[in-house]
Amino acid sequence: MTAAIRNDRLRKRFEKWDADGDGVIERSDYAAEADRIIAGFNASPTEPSARAVRDAYVAMFDFLAEKARIGANGSMNPDQFQKVVEQQLFQEGDAGFNRVLRPTISAIVGLCDTDGDGMIGPAEFRTWMRAIGVDEAASKDAFATIDADGDGRLTVDELVQAVRDYHFGTLEVPLLGA
Repeated sequence: MTAAIRNDRLRKRFEKWDADGDGVIERSDYAAEADRIIAGFNASPTEPSARAVRDAYVAMFDFLAEKARIGANGSMNPDQFQKVVEQQLFQEGDAGFNRVLRPTISAIVGLCDTDGDGMIGPAEFRTWMRAIGVDEAASKDAFATIDADGDGRLTVDELVQAVRDYHFGTLEVPLLGA
């Protein structure tokens, strides 16, 4: 993957998480992303699965903020964000993605998994993608691409790998939404 693709995707991620558009990302921006996903499922913010999503997003920010040495009440500008993500995810490879992103993806699966089978089916995935601004046709295509074993369900492992592959530039699916 070229650095240009990775940097472009990180820039887009930063812009998406900068919920208030002030040019920095803060804890509240991560919470806002979680709240948007929760609302997309028409879930009550007090439901355990919704709280888990919000807690996971906030914990992800806290971890990155600690590593960026800004503190949980601080904010990251685009350069700080890029640097800490480069260090914590890209340089660490699978271990970094598992440490930083797996808890959030697992929590989202818990919210999405309306039938309780521990995996995400096509309808559940479309609801998640709709919550982040991806249209239904793109969601269907993304599901088929991510479903590596073709069993019609997505596991946390498949989703973590998809996010990793997307950010490494080897998977072209709309994981950032609109």
